Amino acid sequence: MSTNWLRVLRAVAQPRVRLVCFPHAGGTASAFRTWPAGLPDDVEVLAVRYPGREDRIAEPCATRMGEFADAVTAALLALDERPLALFGHSMGASVAYEVAHRLAGEHARPPVALLVSARRAPHRLQPSGTGDLDDDALVAHVQGRGAPASAALDHPELRELFLPVLRADYRMLDAYAGEATTRPLPVPLTAYYGEQDTGAAEPEALAWAVVAGAGFAARGFAGGHFYLVPHEAALLDDIARRLAGTALEAPCRP
Repeated sequence: MSTNWLRVLRAVAQPRVRLVCFPHAGGTASAFRTWPAGLPDDVEVLAVRYPGREDRIAEPCATRMGEFADAVTAALLALDERPLALFGHSMGASVAYEVAHRLAGEHARPPVALLVSARRAPHRLQPSGTGDLDDDALVAHVQGRGAPASAALDHPELRELFLPVLRADYRMLDAYAGEATTRPLPVPLTAYYGEQDTGAAEPEALAWAVVAGAGFAARGFAGGHFYLVPHEAALLDDIARRLAGTALEAPCRP
């Protein structure tokens, strides 16, 4: 079932729910490769495959959030109507949020949960200019946030490969900051955050309540922007709990 936009990390014959994972800026579907082992056996795990990296490296990176979210939405609509839950980390949280709006609105197939991580709420986004930093400053920014495998940017040949992807992602996010959807979403929303994340700690996580139109919760973990790496087991346990039982009762269709 893997497609150009979706990679199946664990296929389940009759899944109770599909958890669709959206990577961070510069990230890849492989960031979630270890997640199936930490989730119940009846949860099918998929990751979104962003263009411009891994086996889509020859394709241009996305430049507009709207077109990006439209393409992912179309890929999800091509699946059968098993319940969907969306998890997005950092940039992935914004992509997942826009996809959730499309699914819940014009397509009347709302996800059963939206799980956002380490990201400001849409109405609090501001352009950062990160994509326009010089090479050394951009590398320092990424490594300062503790991004997995960011040490690869110390190698000139890998830096040449990854920096254009990072710039494209950050520039797309800057453009999105002025056009983000800010109306309430009719889907249960949970915001996760790193307690020492200088850009998206507790106040930013709690601000997601403004656009949560069907229930809201937040949970913090010790650590910075990539808190989810050392706390993967605890995060997945929390996600599994939220996807269990009544959490899978689909929200009312608009």
